Amino acid sequence: MTVHDLVAMGRVGVDLYPLQHGVTLDEVRTFEKFLGGTAADVTVAAVRHGRRAALVSATADDAFGRFVHRELLQLGVDDAYVQTITDGPPTPVTFCEMFPPDRFPRWFYRYPTAPDLLITPESLPLQAIREAKAYWSSLTGLSREPSRAAHLAALEERGRRPLTVLDLDYQETFWRDRGRSSDDPRDRARVQAAEALRRATVAVGNLDECELVTGESDPRRAARALLGAGVDLAVVTLGARGVVALTADEEVGVDGFPVTVVNGLGAGDAFGGALVHALLAGWDLERTLHFATVAGALVAGRLECSTAMPTTAEVQALLSDVEVADGAL
Repeated sequence: MTVHDLVAMGRVGVDLYPLQHGVTLDEVRTFEKFLGGTAADVTVAAVRHGRRAALVSATADDAFGRFVHRELLQLGVDDAYVQTITDGPPTPVTFCEMFPPDRFPRWFYRYPTAPDLLITPESLPLQAIREAKAYWSSLTGLSREPSRAAHLAALEERGRRPLTVLDLDYQETFWRDRGRSSDDPRDRARVQAAEALRRATVAVGNLDECELVTGESDPRRAARALLGAGVDLAVVTLGARGVVALTADEEVGVDGFPVTVVNGLGAGDAFGGALVHALLAGWDLERTLHFATVAGALVAGRLECSTAMPTTAEVQALLSDVEVADGAL
């Protein structure tokens, strides 16, 4: 069996992104279709850096499900663990509006649920998850059963192996429970995050997500709280302001990379795939963060997410330009 550099588990679907920007969704005339979903995007990002990556997820037996499988393969991702669920909800579609540089509201059509939230513990490729050099899952997968049990089973199988990454990706719509309207979805997400962080070795999230999980609004305090929750490396992204990362022995912060933003939605996934690549390569933390930050900036300057993921050469070229400019100063 192939040992993958990265196995990621979680969301997959279709992004329908508007070709008219600066207008609301009802005014958009045309859209373009792309592979979407955080876990899928992260695997594509890792492949662009020469890594072998597989996705654990599910689609419906429908046209969009066939599109997902075809795109994964064309982009170099192993789809052997992407199940096809025949008697369930359709493959999800996501729309967004684009108001650069910082407003990109999304509408997730995942009702009443999505195939990727129907993954069961019994259906997991446990050997592939256990033996992968890096494993990636997100908070979204813990939002409801049976996906929650499957994600926790996968983390148990990893046994806190190095590079067991929890993406703190929080989308409130996935946590709303119409049958428990009095419950705060943020409270439920916080409880599940605490459970998963005890099993992960790396946590990654933007400042809002880290504050949700830790209660800390300062990035360094939030990172320290994540270390206290059980991980060995805590990474707090700050958008255009850069990123902060802490281990027990090291604290590193790097500035953001300037870019003309087209669509900010894929930057975090590009950052994630680049982060995995750099950590697998054994780079020091400062080099790792610079590399991942530039990868994220490149995607923020492009329309789509999955197919916009940069290659290592593209990232290194920009890093070299910065080094030359700094040297000239």
